[in-house]
Amino acid sequence: MNSSPLRTLGFAACLSLTSLFSAGEIQSSKSPYPVVGNIERLDPALDQLLAPDAKLEKLAEGFKWSEGPVWSAQKNALLFSDTQTNIVYRWQDGEGIHIFITPSGFTGEHFDGREPGSNGLTFDPKGRLTLAQHGNRQVAQLNDDGHTFTPLATHFEGHRFSSPNDLCFDHAGRLYFTDPPYGLPNHTSPEMPFNGVYCRETDGKVVLITKELPRPNGIALSPDQRTLYVGNSDGGKPVILAIPVKDDGSFGPSKVFFDMSELAAHGHRGAPDGFKVDKKGNVWTSGPGGILVIDPNGKHLGTIHTGQPTANCAFGGPDGSVLYITANNQLQRIQTKTTAPIPGT
Repeated sequence: MNSSPLRTLGFAACLSLTSLFSAGEIQSSKSPYPVVGNIERLDPALDQLLAPDAKLEKLAEGFKWSEGPVWSAQKNALLFSDTQTNIVYRWQDGEGIHIFITPSGFTGEHFDGREPGSNGLTFDPKGRLTLAQHGNRQVAQLNDDGHTFTPLATHFEGHRFSSPNDLCFDHAGRLYFTDPPYGLPNHTSPEMPFNGVYCRETDGKVVLITKELPRPNGIALSPDQRTLYVGNSDGGKPVILAIPVKDDGSFGPSKVFFDMSELAAHGHRGAPDGFKVDKKGNVWTSGPGGILVIDPNGKHLGTIHTGQPTANCAFGGPDGSVLYITANNQLQRIQTKTTAPIPGT
């Protein structure tokens, strides 16, 4: 079953979309890109991941709330969501910002809420773009025609999801995703009695992994795919959990991988939102101050201070070594000394 048609647009069409943003509101920086923020180094091990002279660059700004970045190897470009304007943008070095999909998360007539758009984006093992759609309250896939969606997960045990937020695939094609209530329309009560973390099996069956987190958000797998990390963006429990993935696909009891309570208590803005795991098992996560770099043992090595409330990040570029960061109204990047697998490749 397909949703309503969506529009895939190039940059020339952007100027006519005055209902979405006015001319000049979205600004692409030009190379050399402005340097912003700074790097706080807490452990010498960070030098193996970020060169001492690494700089954080601002690529574009003017978004409402940038989120869900993923690198498209096929297009040699970054795709990312603006949750509030119902758009997926494409950024490409030398070309700047294009509208890639609109509407991206809500395809109905009227949405009474703050975040109708897509949030997390990824590619499945076959390279198909998959979106966590707030407004449509589902996880869906962009069809090959580039104009329609196919829903992948809409309900659990007869209850409609609230607003799927972030997602990832394993090598076998199992889809893991979180479902907090952030994208629910105003005056709409959730059908679920909890905010869950789910797995869609390859046969389409959706199973509950855990309901222990008040606000499950970011989600990613370890390099060996034996640990599932899930972030909780609730201010009262700002943690990332590590959940063992067993050989049979079932899940073991969770444990706290990293607790951000102390950082938050010192006045830094931010909570565990989106994150990615590099090939060495280091977790690069949004949190108080920007992007925290945490080693596989849960040690905080340092923070990329973005100067903005920070939502998410993704590795990309030709060799997967560039970290792209969605931070409030900006898109940023920094060159790293590590790499991470690119979804869909």
